[in-house]
Amino acid sequence: MFNRILIANRGEIALRIMRAARELGCETVCVYSEADRDGPWLELADEAVCIGPGPAADSYLRFDRIIAAAETTQADAIHPGYGFLAENAQFNEVCVDCNIRFIGPNPQAMATLGDKIACKNLAKETGTPVFPGSDGQIEDPDEAAQLAESIGYPVIVKASAGGGGRGMRIAHDEAQLRAGISSATQEAVAAFGNGAVYIEKFLERARHVEVQCLGDDHGNAVHLFNRDCTSQRRHQKLVEEGPAPGVDPAVRDRVCESAAALIRAAGYSGAATCEFLMDESQDFYMLEVNTRVQVEHPVTELITGVDIVKASIQVAAGEVLPVRQEDVSINGHAIEFRINAEDPDRNFMPQAGVMETFNTPGGMGVRVDSHVRPGYRIPPNYDSMIAKLIVHGRDREEAIARARSALGEFQAGPGATTLSLHRKIIETDQFRNVDMDIHWVERWLEAQAAVAAT
Repeated sequence: MFNRILIANRGEIALRIMRAARELGCETVCVYSEADRDGPWLELADEAVCIGPGPAADSYLRFDRIIAAAETTQADAIHPGYGFLAENAQFNEVCVDCNIRFIGPNPQAMATLGDKIACKNLAKETGTPVFPGSDGQIEDPDEAAQLAESIGYPVIVKASAGGGGRGMRIAHDEAQLRAGISSATQEAVAAFGNGAVYIEKFLERARHVEVQCLGDDHGNAVHLFNRDCTSQRRHQKLVEEGPAPGVDPAVRDRVCESAAALIRAAGYSGAATCEFLMDESQDFYMLEVNTRVQVEHPVTELITGVDIVKASIQVAAGEVLPVRQEDVSINGHAIEFRINAEDPDRNFMPQAGVMETFNTPGGMGVRVDSHVRPGYRIPPNYDSMIAKLIVHGRDREEAIARARSALGEFQAGPGATTLSLHRKIIETDQFRNVDMDIHWVERWLEAQAAVAAT
């Protein structure tokens, strides 16, 4: 096991990693920017090192400063958390070159699964369901037009190195396809430094269902069942739950097993999430693989009892996976709500500033992961998430009941948060009846705005 782990992240995920490391007897070093100098999570680290100004480009994204901090503090491993450098294969390689263990997959597995084209090709080999579409990068618009005609419109143009909705264009005809290839390529170059794009069949109405997996360096891989992340806005997840409701158990198990096979074939070690879209007939198509711990990992932890963060550290240290597939079962239902410092009534405008009130809920089946406390100043430099509320019940109905109580008890302000939005979402017929697709929240918000305007 490692002696010292440097945490190249901030906020609630930094706290989460510290707690797992402490259970394993590891000391922790936390790097921070000047904007995070007073971050409450720093108090729990054994050592804290400032690595630069507030902008992430000058601190949390600086390879040299993070590696220097690790070497100076004699850390023998780096945990990237999520975001920032968590899926950066080049940083992963730098860690290897400096003889520091990157807690996550090796650079080759990260590069393969992080490249959507390479990942899709490997998925085909392992039997993981994929969208019909191009086998690789599309460079010739005429070739793209012929392929789109054969698989049928609408299609979607995607950046091979993309994420977060960038480098994506939907086309309902050839003219939109040609324009989409051009604009998606330009956006991909600007956002990712890689202009490769490909095309796939687009589902007009789909749910977003993902499979949590764990692998080790001994050829083992398991799945921890699935989560539903359909409730999202502009490709940003709002509510996640597990197991995905309304999915036939036989279909679920088949897809979960195929995801584990993909992770195993990639020689992957650590936590990974295979993301899928599911149509109304419960046919699944793989979107991508996230080569890191997910924001919504607590959902899976509550329904399986597996500590995903701790297991990731253990396998990074060379240990065999602490859980076998036959040991994993589903216990109840869990729902996670991302609490962001944003104003839903003002187009989700970020709300930086002092959080004067921050009273979290409690009780049976209630978990809050947060770095915030009263008096904490939310900096304007980073993601606006300030907490995750996760509830667990014997079934989905009980989990929703606990969510209603916990959301009502949760107080945060004076700035606006998405608590008010979540209180409304769980009362909608769409959410309660699982009558959802990935655009349902946006349609519902538009309907709410139209009513308010009349």
